[in-house]
Amino acid sequence: MNKLLSTVLWTVIALIGAAAIGGIALNRGEHINALWFIAAALCVYAIAYRFYAAWIAATVLVVDQTRATPAERLDNGRDFVPTNKWIVFGHHFAAIAGPGPLVGPTLAAQFGYLPGTLWLLFGAVLGGCVQDMVTLFLSTRRDGKSLGQMARDELGALGGTAALIGTFTIMIILIAVLGLVVVNAMKHSPWATFTVSATIPIAMIIGVHMRHLRPGQVLEASALGVALLLLSVAAGGWIDHSESLRGIFDHEGLILAWWVMAYGFAAAILPVWLLLAPRDYLSTYMKLGTISLLAVAIIMLQPEVKMPAITQFIDGTGPIFGGKLFPFVFITIACGAISGFHSLVASGTTPKMLSNERDIRMIGYGGMVLESFVAVMAMIAATVLEPGVYFAINSPAGMVGSEAVDAVAKISAWGFPVTVEHMQSLAHQMGEASLFARTGGAPSLAVGMASIFGSAFGDGMLALWYHLAIMFEAIFILTTLDAGTRVGRFMLQDMLGNIWPKMGETSWTPSVIITSAIVVSGWGYFLYIGVIDPNGGVNILWPLVGIANQMLAAIALCVATGILVKSNKFKYAWVTGLPLLWLIIITSTAAWQKITSTDTRIGFYAAADDLAEKLATGTLPPAKAEIAPQLIFNMNLDACLTLFLVALLWLIVFDMLRVCIRYLTGKPVLPLTEAPHISSGLIEEWVRD
Repeated sequence: MNKLLSTVLWTVIALIGAAAIGGIALNRGEHINALWFIAAALCVYAIAYRFYAAWIAATVLVVDQTRATPAERLDNGRDFVPTNKWIVFGHHFAAIAGPGPLVGPTLAAQFGYLPGTLWLLFGAVLGGCVQDMVTLFLSTRRDGKSLGQMARDELGALGGTAALIGTFTIMIILIAVLGLVVVNAMKHSPWATFTVSATIPIAMIIGVHMRHLRPGQVLEASALGVALLLLSVAAGGWIDHSESLRGIFDHEGLILAWWVMAYGFAAAILPVWLLLAPRDYLSTYMKLGTISLLAVAIIMLQPEVKMPAITQFIDGTGPIFGGKLFPFVFITIACGAISGFHSLVASGTTPKMLSNERDIRMIGYGGMVLESFVAVMAMIAATVLEPGVYFAINSPAGMVGSEAVDAVAKISAWGFPVTVEHMQSLAHQMGEASLFARTGGAPSLAVGMASIFGSAFGDGMLALWYHLAIMFEAIFILTTLDAGTRVGRFMLQDMLGNIWPKMGETSWTPSVIITSAIVVSGWGYFLYIGVIDPNGGVNILWPLVGIANQMLAAIALCVATGILVKSNKFKYAWVTGLPLLWLIIITSTAAWQKITSTDTRIGFYAAADDLAEKLATGTLPPAKAEIAPQLIFNMNLDACLTLFLVALLWLIVFDMLRVCIRYLTGKPVLPLTEAPHISSGLIEEWVRD
């Protein structure tokens, strides 16, 4: 009877999901209700988690809940610490869910809602979730080793060294960009600066409470933390309106950059239970609370998605960024579908905290499912705006004109009507001077979220909702930055450990301090350059972020595929092999276009040559002519970095294929480095349940 009911239930879920996806995909010419997006997402995620993820965990990976994890065997109270599964889930989700699932879908909406939504749904359950879960499992079985070190141990010196260098380089690029985004979000915003800063002492209070004062009382600590977090949000608004106090938290970007660097260093060296885990765990409450509130508001309002399913900009002429639908929708939306950064967290901090292998499915696959749902919410928030408003906010002045009249005229000519009066009224409601050319995705997402919240819970608080959304985005990003810095430290320790084994000991204090300082200095330098020179510095890395992130995912899937083959599981290699093949195609295509395209909005060299020619002929305005040499250098550096990263990727792919062929033909390969089985001795109820 129970089996019959289960079959009926899952059949109904499948039918609802199919109907929702069909409605989204086939709708043309009419506005579609946003509830279809939520229904499609929930049904796809539920089916994938219940069946596909369970099959991979049980059959492909063969997780063993009786096996001691590195957190138990290597417990040192600093990095390896057996932790309650919900705390680990909160940390993992907070660490992987940075700006990507918010900004990527918002920017990709220039192609229409359909391409990005389909990629979010199916890219996640078939690619991103699989990568996260498999990488977490492999690292857990190998004493929490980093992705690059696993590549070196399993593939060999050539591919492994390339993976170590590639992953570390990409990590520095990603963290630097995250730092710039969070600094810009807090710059001259006392409210956001205070609230984000307050999460640090609150996290330390909760860490001490759970570790020493009331061990195991997770619900009690969570309630205390959430109460303090909500109090900090309210206090931030009060401080923002206090003439005597707001100046304490009102800072230029450079000062905030130094504080962000200091925080990154502290998060990398302090015991994980004291700052990183509780802060990320509490930040997850704010993230999930905001997203849940957004979902409730959407269900209440049932807003219509006003953006067309597909726009004319799939041909590559879009105002927000250049490039055709293929491959750039798959590059623009990384987090939310598949993100290489996740593999660094899944082989960095998370396996060192995991207390039982049975939680790998929930944390690895489930955490990515949740992030994908966040990305779907971001897509809805962006596309319920009038298309004219969306393009007015996100289109740079260089594309639509610096004057409001020129911008609305050009955008209206595209078939997306908007007026200056409408934009001025909207800016006033949001508490902003202007919303024209607020590029980057975050402002338009905040406007979309504020509009939904305002319609559901009160239009009179639009400015409050808008700034809450901006703050929500800043907290999203900072939790990725701190975990990324600690993961970068682990990666560097693994690399230096190949030269001097003592440096590879993650608990050796001199190694911890030295490697943390190097990592923070690396991304901190680019952050510093980006803050003091908005036209150069770290901004040159933005075009690389999407490509680099997907290349990193391809590296992770290369390692996973190679290990599956070496584990005598060749018949299951398609689980990671098919997503790998897709990533190789899209990253190589995107890299080729960024290097060879003659379109100045796409090709790095084309843009550099065009700017150099204008500089030589004296046709540039004086202000731009002054920084033109730096911009030209930056564009050429972009091209060199792209060539370097794609060369590393192909080197790792060929090395993985070499190892697989040697194994399948009976030739000797490096042995598996999986740690021997040791039965778990953990019995604490708070850890196991």
